[in-house]
Amino acid sequence: MTKPTILFACIHNSGRSVAAQALACHYAGDAVEVRSAGSEPGATVNPVVADVLAERGLSVAGHTPTKLDWDLVEASDVVITMGCGETCPVFPGKRYEDWPVDDPAGRDIETVRRIVDDIDERVRALLTSLRVSPQSRRTTG
Repeated sequence: MTKPTILFACIHNSGRSVAAQALACHYAGDAVEVRSAGSEPGATVNPVVADVLAERGLSVAGHTPTKLDWDLVEASDVVITMGCGETCPVFPGKRYEDWPVDDPAGRDIETVRRIVDDIDERVRALLTSLRVSPQSRRTTG
């Protein structure tokens, strides 16, 4: 696998998966293709998640929540689920991981910072496991 495609999936594609996508793009640059989707996509990005990412210099201003579908999963090498349960289609030969990450919906900014810190650590470990060296630039936070 020369340039892996990673799909981050959660329920609304407005918090956890958006943060994971932004962090993976930040650390890996163009060494990976990164997508995100939700089993029941919301209308917008969670504003507290957007604020926490902005504190780290990452913008999700252009993100529109996307519906998780068969085509997205089929086109991905690695599928990371975060609370979307059994709604994620399964294809043989894909790498699947389920990350037990708290939902940031309705949480205060301190809690969301901790959630994003958790996702940040998991993303860097994932990239390392894919033999993609996370770029040395770290987010502040």
